[in-house]
Amino acid sequence: MPQPTTLPDVGELTGVPERGVESGCWLLDGYLLLGADETLLASGQPLRITGHVEHDVLTTCQQGTPFRVENAVPIQ
Repeated sequence: MPQPTTLPDVGELTGVPERGVESGCWLLDGYLLLGADETLLASGQPLRITGHVEHDVLTTCQQGTPFRVENAVPIQ
């Protein structure tokens, strides 16, 4: 998974999340999605996700830049 070239503190991601190598880990465009509904992430639908990069957070996912999800909705 490619790493993002810029790290916005607040932003929007769009696309279909992919499972990470560790259980319960979801990625989109090189960002590790934190705090989102896993059922929605696993739906296979394109999503519009808003949130912000979370600095200085440790995860067990070992991949992606942590991105705290504030809202995630399917793209129609």
